[in-house]
Amino acid sequence: MCCVLVLRPQGPYDVVVLPGGNLGAQNLSESSVVKEVLKDQESRKGLIAAICAGPTALLAHGIAYGSTVTTHPLAKDKMMNGDHYKYSEARVQKDGNLITSRGPGTSFEFALAIVEALLGADVAAQVKAPLVMKD
Repeated sequence: MCCVLVLRPQGPYDVVVLPGGNLGAQNLSESSVVKEVLKDQESRKGLIAAICAGPTALLAHGIAYGSTVTTHPLAKDKMMNGDHYKYSEARVQKDGNLITSRGPGTSFEFALAIVEALLGADVAAQVKAPLVMKD
């Protein structure tokens, strides 16, 4: 799987989303550009969202320490290394301006949480309605 990261030279961004996958998360974790974008987003209290193994890039770049997060179950031990985060088994976890989620099976809930954070619960409900999701 290949991920193309397109960045405007300098935000601000409505949201920075970190996708998952082990190799993708490793690449995000090693990127100085991603670190710069995340640090800027965090400093201006912008929304950051990460799914699957993507939250491990937050750890690598020192982002949102002290927050409650969730990850793919296989990334949990890595994420909890160093006691920088509190862990939740929730399918989607929102803590302040940080949204994390567990994996592919939670991707619709993750996306709707981002929509809700950006545009409100009413818009998220409108988006959800035709998706035929369980409540």
